[in-house]
Amino acid sequence: MALVTYVPNLSRNRLQQLIRSGHVKVNGVVATKTGFRLDGGEAVEIFIPAPIPSTLKAEPIPLEIVFENSDLMLINKPAGMVVHPSAGHGSGTLVHAALAHAPDIMGVGGEIRPGVVHRLDKNTSGLILLAKNDAAHNALQAQFKKREVEKSYLALVDGRPPTPEGRIEAPIGRDPGHRKKMKVLPPGKGREAISVFHSLESFPQHTLLEVNPKTGRTHQIRVHLAFLGCPIVGDREYGQRKVTLPVKRMFLHAAALTLTLPGDNRPRRFEAPLPSELETILERLRRN
Repeated sequence: MALVTYVPNLSRNRLQQLIRSGHVKVNGVVATKTGFRLDGGEAVEIFIPAPIPSTLKAEPIPLEIVFENSDLMLINKPAGMVVHPSAGHGSGTLVHAALAHAPDIMGVGGEIRPGVVHRLDKNTSGLILLAKNDAAHNALQAQFKKREVEKSYLALVDGRPPTPEGRIEAPIGRDPGHRKKMKVLPPGKGREAISVFHSLESFPQHTLLEVNPKTGRTHQIRVHLAFLGCPIVGDREYGQRKVTLPVKRMFLHAAALTLTLPGDNRPRRFEAPLPSELETILERLRRN
């Protein structure tokens, strides 16, 4: 999209919304297709409507901020916190808390999910990235799209994978029998999904894995590990209904992110320690 190059302060999604809503003209004619081809020399006009007041309200919820600058925030999200407002979650989300800390993120990347670059499941803890302006949001999303961001998760699973390390390439899509769940689908169906894993510690009935998802499909790590025959401990949706260890949440933690900060030229790695309730489970397994 040519507009991304010439209007870098607006995200690709925002520009597409403006085109679809008739706010972009080419040589005086409204452009209604985001894929409109320019030959060169055209006069392009962009009309940015006045912002509509948002119904989102800041909530003074404490946040553990791992890193922050004028472009972004890296937050260590606790398990149980929803990332952005959705049906049944109109308050108490990470977005509500972030607005209290950095009010300027309002409207960045969209009204409902301001600042959100990527997401974590409600019951997954760990690092999540929020952009503080449209230029940073656009740059960070581009890194994710190009698979330049390295994500590292810690997962304790039931049983053990067939090999100590491996690469799972299995397409993921909606489960035809359960529309709220995802599932590994036959070749040609679903979307490409790739996860790389290696074992960190082995126990008689469990294995601690480091997992690096190379794509970002919904519930990808949970679905892939269950497909491999070693579901995540505490994952009642894709794993065993009867929890095999005394854990009240899923044992999945976004432990590290490696990315290039806007304006920098080299990647940086950020880490979040394993939460105490998960560390306690590991200590128990080591003692036994």
